[in-house]
Amino acid sequence: MTENVYDVLKQRGFVAQATDEEELRAYLSKPASCYIGFDPTADSLHIGSMVPIMALAHMQRAGHRPLVLVGGGTGMVGDPSGKTEMRQILSVEQIQANVDALKQQLSHFLDFGENKAVMLNNADWLLNLGYIEFLRDIGKHFSVNRMLAAESYKMRLETGLNFIEFNYMLLQAYDFYYLSQHYDCNLQMGGNDQWGNIVAGIELIRRKSGKNAFAITFPLLTTASGAKMGKTASGAVWLSPKKTNPFEFYQYWVNTDDRDVDRFLKLYTFLPMKEIQAVEGLEGQELNVVKTILAYEVTCQTHGAKEALAAYDAASSVFGRRHLPEDLLPSSSIPRRARDELQGVPCTVVPMSRVKEGVPAFELFAEIGLCESKSAARRLIQQGGAYVNEERLRAFDEHIGPDHVKEGGIFLKAGKKKIHRIVVEG
Repeated sequence: MTENVYDVLKQRGFVAQATDEEELRAYLSKPASCYIGFDPTADSLHIGSMVPIMALAHMQRAGHRPLVLVGGGTGMVGDPSGKTEMRQILSVEQIQANVDALKQQLSHFLDFGENKAVMLNNADWLLNLGYIEFLRDIGKHFSVNRMLAAESYKMRLETGLNFIEFNYMLLQAYDFYYLSQHYDCNLQMGGNDQWGNIVAGIELIRRKSGKNAFAITFPLLTTASGAKMGKTASGAVWLSPKKTNPFEFYQYWVNTDDRDVDRFLKLYTFLPMKEIQAVEGLEGQELNVVKTILAYEVTCQTHGAKEALAAYDAASSVFGRRHLPEDLLPSSSIPRRARDELQGVPCTVVPMSRVKEGVPAFELFAEIGLCESKSAARRLIQQGGAYVNEERLRAFDEHIGPDHVKEGGIFLKAGKKKIHRIVVEG
């Protein structure tokens, strides 16, 4: 790990509040565990959940271990944070079905392989707690006065806060303590409305085990127009393709307010900051190109490259194709082949074993369709109209091989307009 992931998150706009920054950086200076909790109140997350998901993905990319905590236990109580009325209490069967769906969905963003990210369900330890034992062991560390001062409780006191919800802070704090004890996880992240609950967990860990624990909270995002993130006239924008199909999902991002483009590129893509900064200040048609990149990146991350390209093609057929100039194209997360297809450049995949042997130029030009036949390819090359990586071919039987591979491919051109890219794989 070269750059501390906390600084990455801060630079990209993820951090609203954090506990002691220097100690937090020290904690993240070596591989560590962190967690975020997700309520299983539905069988899909929506765009409003993408900031915490992306934060976990950044953590994993930086060499840390994300713990995804699905609240199968707390989901039976309901978090009062940010709500003006009590959440609907779901059945055990509904919660389990939602937990299974969320794990599959989060797998698009996180690697849950061996020794990688871990999916946990707090029902595994909360449902077996003895009530009296819990009150004696955990409840004694909480001040009712301090709990009532928490923002999540204060706003509910006016409309009514029931006893079940009042317990939520204790349960979430216990989750943090449990993960600290059993998974050596001492960093919890969440929305800024969770600050009071997370700090309660930090205090519980300090009191019961003497460990230092940390918090990062994310800003509660709205769009530049003031709308809640992920809300449209027709409802929420879901990550599930069954609830929001990939084309509609793609269109949500293409229609981003001009004022939000820079912020959304930082939060919702993995594009390097230097590339995002390179397109700052663009306007009009050029900014529309950047919106296309944003939409492709987020759709690809959520639904895969195939669906992202299909959404791009569908949008192009309806609204016209946006040519993506090479100097604006991100070089990091869009696969080279996908970027070429976005530009309308035909691609052909060729195994590396064949390229190593070298392929006569006239044969290759005919094979990929740049010329109608081998004889036509010979004539084109002899007349000086054929190029490989922008260099004119001198002999029709010149072998195209490993020395011509640039960024995983070979760029071929016949005349001024016919272009093709050989993608080398394997």
